[in-house]
Amino acid sequence: MTFKKFKISQLSSKNMRIEILAGLTVALALVPEAIAFAFVAGVDPLVGLYAAFMVGLITSVFGGRPGMISGATGGLAVVMVHLVSAYGVEYLFAAVILMGVIQIIIGLLKLGKFVRMIPHSVMLGFVNGLAIVIFLAQLAQFKVAGIDGKLVWLTGSSLWIMVGLVALTMIIIYVASKFIKSVPAPLVAIVIVTIFVGVTGIQTKSVGDIASVGGGLPKFGIPMVPMTLETLKIILPHSLIFAIIGLIESLMTLTLVDEITETKGDGNKECVGQGFANLVTGFFGGMGGCAMIGQSMINVEAGAKRRLSGISAALFLLGFILFGAALIEIIPIAVLVGVMFVVSISTFEWSSFRIAKSIPKSDLCIIILVSVVTVFVDLAIAVISGVIVASLVFAWEKGKRIDIDKHMEGTTGIYAIRGALFFGSVRTFIDSFDTANDVKDVVIDFSHARIFDHSAIEAINTVTTKYKKNGKTIHLRNLSKECFAFIQSSKDIMEVNIIY
Repeated sequence: MTFKKFKISQLSSKNMRIEILAGLTVALALVPEAIAFAFVAGVDPLVGLYAAFMVGLITSVFGGRPGMISGATGGLAVVMVHLVSAYGVEYLFAAVILMGVIQIIIGLLKLGKFVRMIPHSVMLGFVNGLAIVIFLAQLAQFKVAGIDGKLVWLTGSSLWIMVGLVALTMIIIYVASKFIKSVPAPLVAIVIVTIFVGVTGIQTKSVGDIASVGGGLPKFGIPMVPMTLETLKIILPHSLIFAIIGLIESLMTLTLVDEITETKGDGNKECVGQGFANLVTGFFGGMGGCAMIGQSMINVEAGAKRRLSGISAALFLLGFILFGAALIEIIPIAVLVGVMFVVSISTFEWSSFRIAKSIPKSDLCIIILVSVVTVFVDLAIAVISGVIVASLVFAWEKGKRIDIDKHMEGTTGIYAIRGALFFGSVRTFIDSFDTANDVKDVVIDFSHARIFDHSAIEAINTVTTKYKKNGKTIHLRNLSKECFAFIQSSKDIMEVNIIY
């Protein structure tokens, strides 16, 4: 696998401005999410921020999709919490390192290409489900800790201030996107609303109310875990889950960005890039990560399509950690919620409603299934479930399309098979033969049929065995040599035309 050099000289000054400003916007949106995901995983906020910086930087340089943003994600955070609560954060770092190794191996084996086999209906469900997840995740910001410590909804003026600032942010984004092309609209909204809150003295929750974002450079360190087989047994299952979830989310996001930008990323290269990023992150105290659809959409919609935007976002984030914590901590949370609401609205495939009546009902059910599972269960399970259901639907439909035409040539019965013979169509195939009442000489012609699996071989063997038991002669014509070799009763078959 080779990596192309990143050349800043190839960018015009206008493109550089767009890329850098888009990176700044993304970095501002990354801060609260990285902190929130760190809390979900049960680790210190800096663990999430370091992951966002390192994973974002490394994948932007070595990944297979320019313009895509990576960092600490909720999909990984929710499956990391068990390992952290049971064994501690050092085991998490070790698992992230192993996760990176697994992802690199998957990339080197070129298995990333299989994401191209995911049906479009699953993609639509994935996008819609993630849009809903992004929206629902922001609702937590409309809650505060009650007297008993439990989260309760904001009420009174606090609620209306929050709603008003969110609405103001969204309005500014939509207006700025139409009239201001040189600066990303979300960045314009962040600056204007932050200044407005500061000047008017409105009391509302800010980034600093969630956690401090200040800190030093991440430091190299080998995870403090026993180097034993027992440790490997603990972290390996978690690392496999982390790797699979991370790659599914990354490769699905890569495909989505491909469609939006009308360009093509490299899935295998992205696997290696993500793996390398997680490998390094584990040694520097980060929680690992993968592609982030929300931030990727912010980046792409701001006009960024190159690696510089991701690199800029990571470096801006590091700058916030080292020098700009005080400025970042005054940004109202409502502003960032407004930005993410706009991302959610623009991410959702509203065309799903328009095409609902024109697409097969099975595809519509798959879209709904994947969306619902993404929202209520997990992204990886949603995609896998969608692919399985889509495959079963395909098998069912394909199985119904096998045709068997019978006609007589003298005293011989000819069965002409058309279609695919596999596990989904074998029942129809077997039931088409009346072996007890058929003529004594029968030919099954496979000229226009293909055999795809062992179920088909067994079905052929079942039919030939039934004819043999009834004292009748069976001929198989135009059956491939490989299939014929598997038929156990082949010694009783009188005539076979073998296709080489």
